[in-house]
Amino acid sequence: MSDLLTPRRRRGVELLDDPSVPPEVMTRSMRDVERANRIFGGTRAALAELGPSLAGFSGTATMLDVGTGAGDIAEAARASAARHRVSVKTIGFDNSKTLLSRHRARNDCVVVGNALQLPFADRSVDIVMCSQLLHHFPEHQALLLIREMNRVARVRVVISDLRRSWVAAGGLWLASFVLGFHSVSRHDGVVSVMRGFLPRELAALVLSATGEPSVAQRRLGFRVTTSWKPR
Repeated sequence: MSDLLTPRRRRGVELLDDPSVPPEVMTRSMRDVERANRIFGGTRAALAELGPSLAGFSGTATMLDVGTGAGDIAEAARASAARHRVSVKTIGFDNSKTLLSRHRARNDCVVVGNALQLPFADRSVDIVMCSQLLHHFPEHQALLLIREMNRVARVRVVISDLRRSWVAAGGLWLASFVLGFHSVSRHDGVVSVMRGFLPRELAALVLSATGEPSVAQRRLGFRVTTSWKPR
């Protein structure tokens, strides 16, 4: 039964991956992504994987959010840590100047650049995370991204992404009409789900990229997360 609900992984084409997309469309679609994170569990999944990493800090931790987009995950991480009396200084990293500029207040600082060549020194940030970013890359580039995150992190690397499923793809497509999502968000959301990972696939990518074993977990809302200590 599980095989029937799990489509073959497909690349597809996400419209927002095109740098020529008008800024207003990009901004509107990222608002839809933020709503989807809040309603369908993206934020909750990322925080659930991140939480144990922050528990050991007694002072201030630095966190690099690769592919920060609208900055909603970084903002939620900072607020969640504060409730446990941990201060988190977030660095929002993205290749979109538009998104970084319009959501500047959600990170302590922002940096624009290429995620496959992170402009940070080895072991220079406590926690490096990405949420719903990895599926944007073909496998050879996904391995490069994981290696870069592993290189920069000092304490923990955290990945949160989509779990592939026919149910998730169909459910998102239907919900997008009810929620009034932009047509670009609707298209890209379904493509994103079809690019998503099963837990064993995500763990295998991490192992191949870094040599580090990790436990990938299924999360509510058709999410999958993993984390590991870099060595």
